[in-house]
Amino acid sequence: MVASELRFEVSDVAASVALVRGRIAAAAIRSGRRPEDSTLVAVTKDVDVARIRAAIAAGVVDLGENRVQEARRKIDALGQGPRWHMVGHLQRNKAAEAAAMFDVIHSMDGPGILRELSRRAQRPIEVLLQVNVAGEPQKHGVAPDGLIDLASEAAQLPGIGVVGLMTIAPVATDAETVRPVFRKLRVLRDELNRRGVFQSPLVHLSMGMTDDFEVAVEEGATLVRIGRGIFGERG
Repeated sequence: MVASELRFEVSDVAASVALVRGRIAAAAIRSGRRPEDSTLVAVTKDVDVARIRAAIAAGVVDLGENRVQEARRKIDALGQGPRWHMVGHLQRNKAAEAAAMFDVIHSMDGPGILRELSRRAQRPIEVLLQVNVAGEPQKHGVAPDGLIDLASEAAQLPGIGVVGLMTIAPVATDAETVRPVFRKLRVLRDELNRRGVFQSPLVHLSMGMTDDFEVAVEEGATLVRIGRGIFGERG
């Protein structure tokens, strides 16, 4: 890559980060929330290291990855300076690597992976329970009516700390159509807190991506996972 192309790429990513942050702030203010209560997680799936460095230079602290193998390469290149989030499905045979690499894992969706991660954890790891709010068969996540049981088991496991819930909304051309999905996740979190399932109340709602994050922020998202909106189309 020649220097002029790199400068253009850095400028493009920085502008995208600023635009997304502005839209997050506006959505938060519309709903009576503080902009700083919603953290931007820049999802780096299939993104080259140069563009990731540009996002970091633009002030992005939190980076999300979908696959352990890809994250390993990027962490080797970029170091542990950023806060690394696992946002994709985690297989049990990758639990040990994930426990060593990630600061936050968003996609805990069953007792088996929770127990394996707890067994492998060498330091405290923050996790979120993934809920398949819309009941889409092709997506991972515990069903809403199974969340209490999963949360109760997670609360007893050492080495991991559940800090919130995560969901992936259905693809929609109009983000308003998925607002009920985000609202339901907030209700589920509040119900767990009302029941006192965890010692400390859950704070986080990981929800909202490039096409729907403003609605998610309006409904209480504290972690928004943005890939294409920052880095452009993958590939």
